[in-house]
Amino acid sequence: MVLLRQLLGDVLRQLRLRQGRTLREVSAAARVSLGYLSEVERGQKEASSELLASICKALGVPLSHVLREVSDALALAELQHEPVMAGAPAHERITAESIPETPEEITGELRADMVAA
Repeated sequence: MVLLRQLLGDVLRQLRLRQGRTLREVSAAARVSLGYLSEVERGQKEASSELLASICKALGVPLSHVLREVSDALALAELQHEPVMAGAPAHERITAESIPETPEEITGELRADMVAA
């Protein structure tokens, strides 16, 4: 099972490292203890919305950007581990294996559907 706090921590750490900043620099700018920020980045602590906003401000990144990256990572993790529409009948489920890899595969499937109709 994928934990949201781990994905959030990964995204925050990646953003900080891309900027070439240390935990100490970001924790001081966000006014949060170095240890707590480290635990958030490692996915060991849940960040409150206020703390998350403060960290994003310290990183100079909109909260919406961070949440979008977390959302994208979560969607990818879900596709890799569980079929989408798990409650649907097996023939209607979307799995990683059922997603076409090339445009030609998509076109071929559409043509087959049109002929069947």
